[in-house]
Amino acid sequence: MENMATPLPRMTPAQSRAWLALISTAELLPAALDAQLQRDAGLTHYEFILLSALQRSGAMRLSDLAAATNAALPRASKVVSRLQQRGLLERKESEHDRRSVLLTLSTQGRRQLILATPNHFDTVHRLVLDNLSPAQLDALADALEPVVQRSTRNDASARSSARTP
Repeated sequence: MENMATPLPRMTPAQSRAWLALISTAELLPAALDAQLQRDAGLTHYEFILLSALQRSGAMRLSDLAAATNAALPRASKVVSRLQQRGLLERKESEHDRRSVLLTLSTQGRRQLILATPNHFDTVHRLVLDNLSPAQLDALADALEPVVQRSTRNDASARSSARTP
């Protein structure tokens, strides 16, 4: 019987080191940011990101908000409903397209975001930014931006092909 197994590609030591550092960061950092935001502001990290996106844009449709926060539409919808029940955002009919609903920050949502931001930024500095030199920060951004761009393109492509029968 002929051996049908093909060798799996391996990682070089440098690739392994980089991959383990990235995946560990991807696992540990969100939990630390969630814990800090829950403790200080009663928000999850995703809720903070969603509210921040609305603050920057002024108003967004749910599908655009989901895309802007790298979330699946059902997740964004569930979080938006929860935030609306808590009085942190509002739904308004679009003036340009009566079929569209726009999401905006409420006064309470804006206040909550403003109160959450200083401690959140302190945590980001303590856990990441203050541990890296300016050159390391540039290298980190240079290394990860293409990964994010490729992932975003792949995700958009997967969403559009899922809609196509």
